[in-house]
This record gives sequence, structure tokens and C-alpha cells, in this order.
Amino acid sequence: MAPRSLNYTNIFWIVLAHVLAVVAIPFFSWNGLLLCVVGVFLVAPLGVNVGYHRLLTHKSFTSPIWFRDTLVTIGSLIGAGAPLVWAAEHRVHHRYSDEPMDPHNSRLGFWYSHVFHLFFNSSFQTDEAQWSKYVPDLMTDRYLVWLNKNWLWMAVLTLVPFYYFGGWSYVLWGGFVRLVCTWNIMWLVNSASHKWGYRNFATSDNTKNCWWVGILAAGEGWHNNHHAYQNCAAHGQRWWEFDFSFQLIRLFEFLGLATNVRKTMPANTEIK
Repeated sequence: MAPRSLNYTNIFWIVLAHVLAVVAIPFFSWNGLLLCVVGVFLVAPLGVNVGYHRLLTHKSFTSPIWFRDTLVTIGSLIGAGAPLVWAAEHRVHHRYSDEPMDPHNSRLGFWYSHVFHLFFNSSFQTDEAQWSKYVPDLMTDRYLVWLNKNWLWMAVLTLVPFYYFGGWSYVLWGGFVRLVCTWNIMWLVNSASHKWGYRNFATSDNTKNCWWVGILAAGEGWHNNHHAYQNCAAHGQRWWEFDFSFQLIRLFEFLGLATNVRKTMPANTEIK
């Protein structure tokens, strides 16, 4: 197999974001920290976990189109990435979990699955013909296609009101510290939750239920459960496996914004 070439664009932006997160230290303010915490532990679960992941990718529940678009737009605004490419890549991950075609195959090492896979060029992400075949159900939606092409400048524009209302403290803490924390927490699901923890289900991959990722990632760390039945909206299956993202879905169900919520695994999917 030919060696993969480095993606210098990804390397530049990932490194820059981490450097700016460090630069943020002398610009600390309590309001900036609050903006960061709310962004990481409430806005990100709404946009990424509920919007991108459980609704868009896995269809774990249904919702009005306007509400789906709102959640996915939130995910785009916080810098989670192009939503259709994200969904397509995640479906590939489930199809080939910890196999050579897995975009972040954990069998290539912790740091590869965590971040280094992003440092290499991937024709999958840049070639619409490759990724679009995994999301034919989403490619017919004009708004999602538009958002997939325009998410980056929308995310950058969020820094304008941050600067207007809170100066550089809001930009650096609400923008870049929050972004770096969100990225690394998302990446921990690919790395730590394929390395440390326990298994409720005998899946063919390395997925684990990692309790501390479960807390940090608002329920996404119950990864073995999720891979056993990927369309279940509830990733936590034991009483102690608290899943904040699922609680948000339950709230939306109460409000009439989420229907057909898949709460339990099929009867033939047995916990060990």
C-alpha cells in the first residue's frame, strides 16, 4: 500500500486552534469560562450528539424538519464539521469498525484514532462521489446540502458577536478553548472508548463503555452499547450509565419535538 500524504491544511488548523486555546490563558474571564462550559457541555451535546449523531446519522428518533435543521445548524456553528460528510464517515465507521476501511481504526493506535488520522489526506472527505453514496437519504435535502458546503464560514462568523459582546476573552474562551475541548472530547469516543472500559455486548470491534468519556461526552462514551445497536437513542443501558444526550431527547419527546424514539435494544440483543 502506498504511503499516505500529509494533509497540511488539517494539520495547520488543528495546531492553530490548540495554540490559540493556550494563548487564551491570560485573557481569562469568568464569563468567558461560562461561555466555554455551556458550549462544551450543553451546546455540543445538542448539535453533535443529538443533531449530527443520533438524529441525522442514525435516525434514532424523528422530528419536524425545522427542528432537525436547527440542531444540525448548531452542530455546524460550533465547528463540528460538514454535516453530511460527518454522517457519511460515521456510517462507514460503523460498517467497518476497527477494520482497515474504518476512518479512525483504533487498531492502528490510540493517537491515530484520536487525531492523527486527520493529519492524512483522505479522498473520501473531498470526493463527493465517495461519501455521498453513504447518505443518499440526506443528499435530497437542499438545506443540508447547502449547510454541508457552507458550515465553515458560518462557524467563523460566530466569532463576530463573541468579540462584540465580550472582546478577546469571549473569542478565545468561547471560540477556541471551547472548540479544542469539544474536538478532543469527540475524539475520545474514537480513541479512549475503543481502548479502556468494559463491554456489555460481544461486538466484533474494540468498543468499550468508558465511564469517564460517558460523562465528558454526555453519554457518547457508552460506546460498546452503541455499536451493539447503533440506532438506539439511549446509549446508556445499565442504571449507572447516565446518558445526558438521551435525557435531552426525552425532553424533546415530552415537548413533542421528538417522536418514534428508539429507547430499547431489540429483544435478541442480549447484555452479557
